[in-house]
Amino acid sequence: MLLVHGWGGDGREWSPHAETLADRFRIVVPDLRGHGRSEVPDEGNTPTEMASDLATMIEELGTGPVTVVGHSMGGQVANLLAVHHPHTVRSVVALDPAHGAHGAEVKQIPTRLAEYRERGARAAASFVAGAFSLQAPPGLRTAHVRTMLGTPDHVIAQSYAGMYTDTDAVGVRPQSEAYLRRRLQPALAVWTSAEAARWERSTLHTPGSRVDHWPDSGHYLHEEHPRRTVRLIEDCVASVAGH
Repeated sequence: MLLVHGWGGDGREWSPHAETLADRFRIVVPDLRGHGRSEVPDEGNTPTEMASDLATMIEELGTGPVTVVGHSMGGQVANLLAVHHPHTVRSVVALDPAHGAHGAEVKQIPTRLAEYRERGARAAASFVAGAFSLQAPPGLRTAHVRTMLGTPDHVIAQSYAGMYTDTDAVGVRPQSEAYLRRRLQPALAVWTSAEAARWERSTLHTPGSRVDHWPDSGHYLHEEHPRRTVRLIEDCVASVAGH
């Protein structure tokens, strides 16, 4: 099982999940390129390249196909891994994934990208600070702001552009729909937005796939509800095994 963090994060956010799931699965928790303790290239800090990195890692570890669980940008990376390197992925769990942007969110992308190119992690930290529900555990917001501030500025900008504006970006809804049609593995998506959940349900075409809606969560739903997330992952694996 591969647990993939999101934009401006690192693998530490999966620590409680990894410790629990390790009783049943071999767990791999990477830091994506440019993030955490991984190498920081000058260029190429994009979801597409991150998915390629993970494919290489899976092959070198000799794990065979994995269940890949990704949050936010990590959800996009997980799906890109499934689409571009299908032999490495058994199933996908995507938690509030960074795809399906539309409407007002799309209109904000050029302004946000300009801010990230100018101010890097400082601008991104302001965005992340507002991504939690009132029920989020104490200290979670501060931990993510600190982790974001420790991410190199050029990685913040390149990752965001890689998600939404580069020529191969899949974060905007029409491009998201096109790449999700290419995903052949069963997948579970969990959204905090009811509208996004309705939209992604309309894209499902692989047996065993489904979309859930958690209205009581902020964007970092896996950390606000770690036990619930572990149960969800275990149920997803069991469901895939039963097909």
